[in-house]
Amino acid sequence: MEKATFGAGCFWGVEHFFAEVPGVIDAASGYEGGHADNPNYRQVCTGTTNHAEVVEVTFDPAKVSYATLVDLFFKMHDPTQMNRQGPDVGTQYRSVIFTHGAEQARVAKERLEAAKASGRYARPIVTSIEPAQTFWKAEDYHQDYFEKNHGHSCHVTYKELASQ
Repeated sequence: MEKATFGAGCFWGVEHFFAEVPGVIDAASGYEGGHADNPNYRQVCTGTTNHAEVVEVTFDPAKVSYATLVDLFFKMHDPTQMNRQGPDVGTQYRSVIFTHGAEQARVAKERLEAAKASGRYARPIVTSIEPAQTFWKAEDYHQDYFEKNHGHSCHVTYKELASQ
C-alpha cells in the first residue's frame, strides 16, 4: 500500500471522491502543511496555522496508479482558484499535492504540466506541489462526513466523473 495526500478545498467532498475510486483502500480527512502540532478544526479555520484541509489516500498501486490519482485530483476540483474552492475561502482550502518521496514528486510535476497543456483551464493552475509533512487526522466527526450527513459538496463525485 502507498499514501497520497491532496488538498482541494473542503476535505469532506475530497474524501468522499477518493473513497469511491477503485483501488483506494482508505481516505481520511486531516490537516497538513502548517506549523502547529496537533491542530484542530477551529485553529485551522482561522488560517493562522497555515495548514491545508487535506485527504490522505491509502491505495493499492497494483489497482490504481499514483499518476491516475493525480489526474483525478486535477479533474475533481478547480485548480485555478487561489486559496479557495467553491464557497470556501482561505489558505486552508488551497490546491496542493503533498508528495511522499522523489518518485511522487516527479509524477505530480509531470501530471501538473500535462494538466496545464490540456487546454482544459482558462486560467493558470495554482496548485502547489510540496514534500509531505506530518498528517494530522481531523476530528472523528469530519471522517466520512459526506456519507453521515448525506452532504452536498462543491466537488464532483467519482461516479459522476467516471460517467462523463
